[in-house]
Amino acid sequence: MRNQWRLLLLRNFSKSSFRNSATTNLQVLKVNRNYSHLTSFLNRNGFNSVLRNQWIRSFSSEPGLELKNELDQVALTNALLKASNNDQIKKGLESIDISINHDEVLNVLQNLEGNPEIALKFFTFVLETEKEILCSKSYNLMLGILGRKDYIERFWDLVQVMKKKGYGVSKGAYIRASMNFEKEGLVNDLDKLKELRVKPDENSIERVCSRVCKVIRENDWDEDIQKKLRDFNCSWSNDLVAMVIDHLHVHPTKALMFFWWVEENPLFKHNGISYNAMLKVLGREDCTDKFWRIVNEMKEAGFQMDMEVYNLVMERFYKRRIIKDAVDLYEFMMGSSTTKPSVRDSLYLLRKIVVSKDIDMELFSKVAKLYTDGGNSLTESTLYSVVKSLISVDRLQECGKILKAMEEFGFVPTKEVYDRIIFHLGSVKRSDEALQFITEMEASGCDPDSRTWCSLIHGQCVARDLENASSSFRNMLEKVGVANAGYAFEVLMNGFCRMKKAEDACKFFTEMVDGTEFRPHHTTYKMLIEKLLRVGSFNKALNLIRLMKGNGYPPYLDPFIDHISKNGSGADAMRFFNAITDKKFPSTSVFIHIFEAFLKAGRQNEAQNCLSNCPSYIRNHADVLNVFCAQKPKAAESSAVVV
Repeated sequence: MRNQWRLLLLRNFSKSSFRNSATTNLQVLKVNRNYSHLTSFLNRNGFNSVLRNQWIRSFSSEPGLELKNELDQVALTNALLKASNNDQIKKGLESIDISINHDEVLNVLQNLEGNPEIALKFFTFVLETEKEILCSKSYNLMLGILGRKDYIERFWDLVQVMKKKGYGVSKGAYIRASMNFEKEGLVNDLDKLKELRVKPDENSIERVCSRVCKVIRENDWDEDIQKKLRDFNCSWSNDLVAMVIDHLHVHPTKALMFFWWVEENPLFKHNGISYNAMLKVLGREDCTDKFWRIVNEMKEAGFQMDMEVYNLVMERFYKRRIIKDAVDLYEFMMGSSTTKPSVRDSLYLLRKIVVSKDIDMELFSKVAKLYTDGGNSLTESTLYSVVKSLISVDRLQECGKILKAMEEFGFVPTKEVYDRIIFHLGSVKRSDEALQFITEMEASGCDPDSRTWCSLIHGQCVARDLENASSSFRNMLEKVGVANAGYAFEVLMNGFCRMKKAEDACKFFTEMVDGTEFRPHHTTYKMLIEKLLRVGSFNKALNLIRLMKGNGYPPYLDPFIDHISKNGSGADAMRFFNAITDKKFPSTSVFIHIFEAFLKAGRQNEAQNCLSNCPSYIRNHADVLNVFCAQKPKAAESSAVVV
């Protein structure tokens, strides 16, 4: 039998051995399909009245439903409001890039949940033009939207239509409607709805599904199970088949056997709903061969994978790190679906490829090609996002391969891109790779400048790699000269100081200034002087004063005065005086500042020692004498208290 033949095939499916099946047109089982009653009630009260002050909300009334994307709700509402017939509705939807498929119907209804009149108009349009894509979920979404006082008659009319189709009221629709009924005081309607929920129709697809699943779960798939299923004498609708498959998700092989068994019914043809239900069950690590077989069958039959199913299966593939299948599924959706994976989905796949156990550059290039062939462009943000993923798994050395792959598909790296990558390479101690990037920049005609070298030095300082950072600065001076090296040098000096190596910084500082034409920024001098004095390196700080004068900067006095007054001696003060001027002594005001600082710190003896070593014109200066005289009354008062 065909079922036994298929059971054997289950043991060894592969994507390369897909079954060739003729493409068939959608055939829907015509059981209780009289829509005249629904169409008549949908047309009541007209749709062309102007709607005012209606806020459109966007949230799901069905558990597990997730918006595929954000729609422009104003544009959507306007397109439906302006249309007076189905042709105009279709053109209006096409103008805002909305195609009519199973996914999009759910998406639109969710976006129109706060606007029942417009939602009803859209639902009627789909019912009259593409009714085969409506399913139990679609009807229940519409039912939840109508569950309010102003639409109570239409609500119950739709319930009756759903009963005829074998659809029950879902939990989501029930909760939403019952909350509104209770809020609006519809007591009788609330009781009626509760009774409907408590005592469901025995012939509803939910009840039939429960009985069918019970039979299938009891034993292995065999002739006995098939006989019991035939004895149900069911009218197999796609919604019922999809529901059975969904309830058998923990038994994927049984679900697949049922899927094929019901296909043998001459009155039944699978459509997108049942195919997608089967793919949702098979989209897992242990069923990939079966999954791809059904994907092929569905494609040959002319149906498309729902974005909801795609997202679910991709999430499973990512979780189990089945990256090859994830890429193949992405390729399938980009090539055969009217609704393509989003830019965010594409970028996420690229990131997953680079963090997999072994980076497969063929897969990366494949996704990049599919992405760009779809009319998209690889941008700097794409690269930076991938680089961030490489950093997370300590693989930044692979960045060169990634960049080259992206260049093959139209990405043109700017100098800023190179600089940023070079920084990242330096920050993870990949200086050799960073220098290789600089070489490649030169070869491509994008000459590295001081900013490029600064990026490398900054990264190396972040990595606490001061030896290579110092070497890079020397290379920088050789390559691009001293003119714009000041900022990079300050970054390097800060790197030394953050590692508490201010004295080593001073040594390198002196080497660069004395041995080259390089002139550091004034702020760099100030920063390093402060760091040196903070660690007690008074002599080295004084040496920087000498270099400052040589570079034409005014001496930096305040930190020296503060340091000497608290920790220095009179002799230190004299050395400071000699260092800050080319003359024999600095101005009188500098002496006064030192004396005041000593006295303020309570170090009168050091102030006197300093004064005694000063030249006579300072010792006898009126302002200097006033500074010391102002302290005598306080000293006398202090002595009296002691006595």
